[in-house]
Amino acid sequence: MSGSMGSTMGVLVAFLALAGALTAGMTTAVLIGRLREQPTGWLIAWSVATGALTLSLATIGLGHLAGFGAGIFRISQITGSLLAPLWLAVGVLQLLADKGSSRFGGWLLGSALTVIGAVIMLLDPVTGAFSKEFPDAAEHWDIWPAYLLHGVHGLVIFMLVISLAVALLSWRDGDDYDVDNMQATVVLAPAGMLLCAALELGLPAILVVVLMAGSAGGIWYAVSRPLAPYEDDEEEDDEPDEWAGRSRRSADRHEPQVASPIPPAPRRSGLGDLVAEIQAKEEAELDFANRMQPMDDFGARARPDEFRMPADDFGARVRPDEFAGPETGQLIMPDAYGQPRQADFGAPVAPPAGPPHDMPATGVMFPVVDNPAFPPAAAAAFGSAFGAGAGAGQGVSASRPDPTVKPAAGIYGILTVFTLMDGSGEAFDKLAEETVEAVLRNEPDTLVFICHAVKSAPLQRIVYELYRDEVGFSEHQRQPHMERFATERQSLVLATNVIELTVNAAKVVPLPGNAYRV
Repeated sequence: MSGSMGSTMGVLVAFLALAGALTAGMTTAVLIGRLREQPTGWLIAWSVATGALTLSLATIGLGHLAGFGAGIFRISQITGSLLAPLWLAVGVLQLLADKGSSRFGGWLLGSALTVIGAVIMLLDPVTGAFSKEFPDAAEHWDIWPAYLLHGVHGLVIFMLVISLAVALLSWRDGDDYDVDNMQATVVLAPAGMLLCAALELGLPAILVVVLMAGSAGGIWYAVSRPLAPYEDDEEEDDEPDEWAGRSRRSADRHEPQVASPIPPAPRRSGLGDLVAEIQAKEEAELDFANRMQPMDDFGARARPDEFRMPADDFGARVRPDEFAGPETGQLIMPDAYGQPRQADFGAPVAPPAGPPHDMPATGVMFPVVDNPAFPPAAAAAFGSAFGAGAGAGQGVSASRPDPTVKPAAGIYGILTVFTLMDGSGEAFDKLAEETVEAVLRNEPDTLVFICHAVKSAPLQRIVYELYRDEVGFSEHQRQPHMERFATERQSLVLATNVIELTVNAAKVVPLPGNAYRV
């Protein structure tokens, strides 16, 4: 009766071993196919492990059917007890290691133990008789192969425990790659540790076979699920193979990371769309204004200004109703300073309330009132139009002896486009408002510091800055409120585009009210 039970168990073990060998062989083929597109260390190591499991399970199945011998015993021990757990652990180390020295150390350790262990286990004599039962390694090996396997199994368990701890710690505050690595390590590390424990404790053959087949299946799952290529990587790299998309895993995880000033984002910055929209709007307004201009005495239309609006009798510019969007090089002042207000687009313009400004059109700088809030550095940077308040009521000729629109040569400008996170617009606007107020109070040498919202892009903000020179910009960056602005906006901003500016011509006039905020 016991012989019949033993024979049935032997057949069951043989069947499980051959099925496990088939699974391990298919996993090896999948790994080799992916290696053609992505020759990474962890794929190479796991290919060796699954290949060793294939041979070991096949020999165990044949041994239970036809009987074990010295040759079958040596092959099953070298592949299943030495190579399979060792290279499974080396593959996990290659997956998690960020430094080249760690990866090289894993390769060196695995190669050395493979060569030394294979030589010892091939040359050392095997003692004892064999049957169709799964042989106990301790009864057939001499002292050197036995100690070698004990040391390798202990080392593998130690490596897998450390790897599992590192994967869990990296997963807590890591990215998507760390999550994938954690999921693969949680599957493979326990499988490798249980296999080593079963081989050391001499557990029944059916448990050893199940753990070997489970280790091969775990590698297949790890490669096909958590470590599978991402779909967006396939599209960007134009790689049709389903395994090729994760080709940047090795470079992303193992190469030194270089900080990028513009983090990758799923959406475009929108700056090009904004400029194109403004240009299209200006062209449409220009065509409409030309058709709506009143005819003069000679049958010609009145000359439009840079805002696509008709000029008055003295050549002065007429501002539109509202601030409809950004206008390059222009800060418009309201009708409170005597500028006429136009009710309908293209309608006749009322005479100006104040003295006529018959100066050249481009880059005009109107006389300003004496306001201590307006920085005196602006007068030095943008010309004599920012003179004392005494000359403001005497027309342009009294306050601007040098009619030039060319600003100082050292003016330094920055245009920064921020793309915000969803739902962070209100917090960013509050932070920007507090920063502008601090700049107004503490930085008299800052010429222009304006934060714009973009109507066509609700998640974008544009900060426009002008300084008298680069030294002024450096002093501005060291201010406590600017350091606070740079720190607190990080959690609100998705992408940042910084553009350095050169001011060729400018018209700057004071904004309404005592505080110059837009």
